[in-house]
Parts: sequence; structure tokens; C-alpha cells
Amino acid sequence: MKKETSYDDLYNELTTYIKSSEELEIIDKAYSYAMFCHKDKFRKNGETYISHPINVALILAGLNTDYITIAAALLHETINHGGATYEDILASFGQEIAKIVSSVSKINKLTLSDDREITALNLRKVLVGLAEDVRVLYIKLADRLHNMRTIWAVDNEEKKNKITETKNVLIPIAHRLGINSIKSELEDLCLKYSKPDIYNEILERLDNTKEELNSKLQEMKDSISNILREHNIKFTIKSRVKSVHSIYEKMVNGHKFDEIYDILALRIITEKINDCYLAIGLIHAKYRPLPGRFKDYIAMPKENMYQSLHTSVFGVDGYVFEVQIRTYEMDDIAEKGIASHWSYKEHTNGSKKNLMEEKLELFRSLIEQSNINKSDLEFEKSMNDEFLGKMIYCFTPKGDVVELPSNATPIDFAYRIHSHVGDTCTGAIVNDKIVTLDSCLHDNDVVMIKTQSNSTPKKEWLNFVKTTQAKNKIKSFFSKKDKDNYIELGKNMLEKEIRRRKLSLSEVLSDEHINKLITDLKMNDLDEIYLSIGSLRYTPIFIINSIYEDKRDVNDVLIEKVNKNNNIKKSDYKSDIIVNGENNIKVNLANCCKPIYGDDIVGYVTRGQGISIHKRDCPNILDIKDRLIDVEWNNNSESDYLTDIIIYTDAGKNHLLDIIALASSKNIYVEAVNTNEEIKSIIYKLTLKVKSLNSLNDLITQLNNLPFISNVKRIID
Repeated sequence: MKKETSYDDLYNELTTYIKSSEELEIIDKAYSYAMFCHKDKFRKNGETYISHPINVALILAGLNTDYITIAAALLHETINHGGATYEDILASFGQEIAKIVSSVSKINKLTLSDDREITALNLRKVLVGLAEDVRVLYIKLADRLHNMRTIWAVDNEEKKNKITETKNVLIPIAHRLGINSIKSELEDLCLKYSKPDIYNEILERLDNTKEELNSKLQEMKDSISNILREHNIKFTIKSRVKSVHSIYEKMVNGHKFDEIYDILALRIITEKINDCYLAIGLIHAKYRPLPGRFKDYIAMPKENMYQSLHTSVFGVDGYVFEVQIRTYEMDDIAEKGIASHWSYKEHTNGSKKNLMEEKLELFRSLIEQSNINKSDLEFEKSMNDEFLGKMIYCFTPKGDVVELPSNATPIDFAYRIHSHVGDTCTGAIVNDKIVTLDSCLHDNDVVMIKTQSNSTPKKEWLNFVKTTQAKNKIKSFFSKKDKDNYIELGKNMLEKEIRRRKLSLSEVLSDEHINKLITDLKMNDLDEIYLSIGSLRYTPIFIINSIYEDKRDVNDVLIEKVNKNNNIKKSDYKSDIIVNGENNIKVNLANCCKPIYGDDIVGYVTRGQGISIHKRDCPNILDIKDRLIDVEWNNNSESDYLTDIIIYTDAGKNHLLDIIALASSKNIYVEAVNTNEEIKSIIYKLTLKVKSLNSLNDLITQLNNLPFISNVKRIID
């Protein structure tokens, strides 16, 4: 039986790159704490429970991660399976470690409910949303890698779910973070346990030719080594047979095993970039390269910072060898990802941006931008196009590389350079030819953007741009433009009314009066007052009356206005709430009961904040007799409304994604989630965005029909 990995094994590895005694003491303390929490516990494979966090930490030590990550890895199961709390970890190890451990604990409670891609995307969103610190994702990946190494010990259903989750969620994350060593092993393990017959067949065929393949690798290795030494290039050379998963991918794409010629691979590691290019030239001079197989990822790095020269050559005895050439630094990044540049200490003075945070931002920015008014299907398309899809690499006239999704346009290119370049773009020249702004760019295109200082974005650009970044910059421009227009309109309307009354502009808009309005109306400045007039929230008459009319305050004027009888047609109302006798009254939905379209409602005239709309049975207004007014819903309203529900489920498996999936299928979106685990149940408090009471009641009925849910109630604070 294989000997368990011990803490001594981990400690010996750590001391090869962590030299600070204080940092090692914190790691020792974390191990002792975890040992206490997991005492007398065993895993399903028969090993002691502490062996899992030790192995997770050992995987991360192989990536040269910092002491904070190692300590958090040792502690990562203490909350979910060790009886510890966030407060315990905080008191013993400080906020940085406690936050990482807490985030990993939350992520580990989430599982896929099925193998649909949309569910995987939902989980991926939640994962990254929780991962405020990129080290959380490193620990999660190492945690899964060790669990996959021992997955034979779990039942078939759990095994299937873990494999699906690993393929659909975690391998793409490992790829984008550039951790090839973890990504490759996870791919092989997924294949091994999901398609054991195919995996074993490929492995057997490799074993049958192992002696011959190793012999050819050694011959080629010796030949190239001699060439490099003759030219005084300092190098390290490694050789390997391609992974089982890589061979399987080629077979899936139509190749028979006997037709896969580039099973053999060599990696040459040099000290300088110049030596990489010299080495590949010397190899091509000796061995004929396969046409179309040369790739220069040094000049054009991949999106996960991967850099290397790739070629395939006909080597000894006609065998095809894949050759990769890179520097030691590039090799570190390729195998360990950005963890090899563990830069938390490097940017404490703000002078150097954290490389890992840049990579995490690839996830977070796309997710945040794509969550705005987008369905899961739209998010999936954005994710596949911009995150997991094929990328192209274009150049500025100065030779700078710009990475874009396939079929991106010159407008996407312009916004990737700078938002001002995008905003003022008037034309594009690609490879010395004038092209239209909706043209598709291709690999290696040289793109020059023409700009004019007085030019602005065009709304029709939204019909063809591909990147979320460009779409949001264009939308942001027009949103700001609309706001500016409303402010200017409101200013003109107010000044026109002041002149109509033959009042002095300077007197009406004195600092004293402006400050009074800001205080009464709960606004920030004069521009916001203008905006409220231009957007028809308030009328100019209301604003002036609020200052002058019989020295009455805003509430008195408001009550008078809503009690006046006018003849506005219901179809002419623009507000979601119709107030008796007035079209442009400021209203807000009360947070205590969060009324939604279809609820029986009543208005309460507040002091300085317009009319607050409550459910008629809201406890906060049941005993109020004064200042209540009749209001009703505008039947033409198409708005979304926020409301809260509480869901009681059986203890055990986390069903959050099942709930989110059901809500999404009914076009109801979850704005926020609060989870509380009790002895006999898991309780979720959800804030939902719904169209009407009918749609909410339909969702509650459907949720109550789910076998794991015991009760669902709408909340009124």
C-alpha cells in the first residue's frame, strides 16, 4: 500500500523556496490547527483526513505559491468538515487567511445539479464571484486535483458529477489561469474515469511501443543537444510522450492511432529569448519542419500569458517530433501559471500591478458586464465567444499585439487600445487597405485606427461589435449623453418657468434655496435637481413652489398636488404607479414590504422623500391613518420589481443551483442569495427580480413541488 504523504514531505518541499522562518511558523501553526480539527477522521479511500489538505498544499507548493496560500490550503476543510468557524480562523490567523478559507468553504458547498452546460456556466459564475482573491481558485483547483486522484473511492453517481464539474468548470478555469500542469492531469484523470476502456486502450498501445518511442526520443534529444552545444547555447532539454488525453483528442477529430505522428515531444529551455530563435533556426536547418506547424507564441503570447515557440519536424527515422522552445521564465509560467510570478509582495507600494488579479479580472469583468440584463443563454454565448472561444492576434502599426475574439471588428480593436480611441474612431486601415468598421479581423492583421477629436460613437456599432468591453463603452457613452441631455432640458424648463413668473434667476437659485431643495428632496447637487425635472420626476412648478409657496414644505405641496383632481388619461401615465390627480409625482417602493405589480397597494406621503408605496397589509402602515393616499398600478407597466422569498430545504446537498435554474427558466432572476445552514435544513433567502405577483406565485408553486423543498414564503420585513 502506498505510504501517505506526510507533513514532513510538504515541509521539505516548502523549504526549497520559502526561506522566512516567520512564514514557515505560520504554516506550522496552520498544520497543527488542521490536525486538531481533523483528528480521528478518515477519508473514503481509507487515508487519514489530514492527508487531503497536506496533499492539496503539496500540489500548491509545486507551483511555488506563497505561505498565505499554503496555510489556507491546510485549513481549507476546517470550516466545512472540522467544526471551525470563520471567527475562529480570523482570531488565530488574521483576515487574509480567514477570507481565503471562508471563500473556499463556500465554493466547496456548490455542486452541479446536472450536466447541462448552462448549469456549469451558472456554477462558474458563482465560483468566480466568490473568488475575490485568485488564490481561492488555486486552492480549489489543487483540491479537485487531489480528489480526482482518489476518485475511485466514491460511488458512481458522485464520480460522474465530479467529472462533469471538472470538465465544464474547473479545467477551463485552469486553462485561463495558465496552470498547464494541473489542467493536463485533470484532463487525463477525467478521461481515465469517464471512458476507462478508451483510456486503457491508448495506454496499452503506448506501453506496447514504449521502448521504441523512448529510444527515438533519446536519439533526437542527443542530436539536438549536440547542435545546441556546438553553438554555445546554454539549455535544458526534456522529452515526453504526449498525454493520453492529447492523443484521445486527435482520435476524436478523426485520426487513427497509427496516423498520429506527433506523439513524441521535446521541450528546450534556454536562458535568453534570442537563444530560442537561434535554436529553432538551427533545428530547422537540420530537420525539415512540417508546413504550417510553426507558431510564435513569444511574439504573440496566448491570453493566459503562455509564451513559447512551437514547431513539428521530421526527425530521426522519419518520426515526427513536436518541439517547444522557451526560456526558464516562460516555462515556469506555462506549467505553474501566474503563480510563478507570485506578486503579492511585489506591488505593496502600488508600483506594480498584481498579475494574478489581472487574470482574475478576465473572469470577473466579463461576468459582471454580462450579468446586466442578460439571460443565461446570452451569458453562455458571451462566455464562449470571448472567454473560451478561438482568439485572434492582431498588431498595431508599432507592432504591439492585441488579443481579440474571432470575428472581432476594428471597433473592438479600437476599444481594446483605449476607450478614447474607440469613442473617436472614424475609420480603419487593415494591412494597408481601407476597410469598413464592421469588417472581421483575422490573425496577424496590422490595424491602424483613424480618429477625429470631435467624433463620437454611433449606436449602430452595437449591431456588429463582438466584445463585451466595446458594447459597454458604447452604451456608457449614450447613457451619459442622455443624462446630460436631461440635465440641460431640466435647466431650461426651470429657467423658463422662473422667467414666466417674472422672478430673478439668481434669487430663486441662490445657495440657500438650492441647499433647501437638496435637503428636502434628498439629492446631491443642482445637476440632480435639473435631472429630476428633465426626466419628469418633478415639474418646474413643484420645485419653485417648494421654495416659495406660503413657506410650506415639500410634503404640504405634495399632498395638495395629489389631492387635486385632473383629467389625465390612464394611458398617458409614464410612471409605474398612478397617483390620484398627478402624473409626475416622485414615488418609491417601500423596502419593508417590496410591493410588486399585482399587489394591493397604498401610498404614504413621507417627509421629504415623495410618496412611499406599500402593500396595503404592510405592518408598518396598518396603524397609520393620516398621510395615506390612493394609488394604483399602471397596467401598461413592463418593469421588473424586487422582492424577497425564504426557502427551507432538507439538510445535506446544496440545491442553490437547482433553485436558480428553475427561476431563470421562468425569466425570474436572482439578485442576491443569503444561505443559512441549520441542523435539519438549509435555508436560502433570495432577492428576486420579477414582473408581477402572478409570476412570483407561479415560481413559489413550482418550488414547493420540488422534493427537497419543505416550504417557501414571501418575506415582509
